[in-house]
Amino acid sequence: MTTNDILIRLRYALDVKNAEMVEIFKLGGIDVTTKDVLAMLKKEEEDQLECSLSTFNAFLNGFIIFKRGKQEEKPGSAPAVEVEESANNLLLKKVKIALSLTSEDMLDILEEARVSITKGELGAVLRKVGHRNYKECGDRYARNFLKGLAYKYKE
Repeated sequence: MTTNDILIRLRYALDVKNAEMVEIFKLGGIDVTTKDVLAMLKKEEEDQLECSLSTFNAFLNGFIIFKRGKQEEKPGSAPAVEVEESANNLLLKKVKIALSLTSEDMLDILEEARVSITKGELGAVLRKVGHRNYKECGDRYARNFLKGLAYKYKE
């Protein structure tokens, strides 16, 4: 799945409006217009504005701030260094934070989409890149996580 596909599915699953999308991007540090958002959400690839991994990451960071509020920086803490990570892993980690989900909640969401995954497998996907137990999240898990979110939040 491309970052545009994930963005489209996430927007649908959580029923995010166009104006909210623009605000979320702004909270993530990227200024886009409603026209840009609509271009990113187009299904046809020739008309679609590409959502790069850094843009997608900014959206997810903005989504966390949109849902939970701005976090005050602690004195003496180093700024976070962004590591190149797969879009699927970013999706699971940052949506988990934004929606205040526990691992059990995430397992329930995946179960809702009829996908069985162990707590250990989920933990491996949620680890930092470079950790010995880190595992890259496949499209199947990401797609079904978004499907489960849609079931949970559309009820």
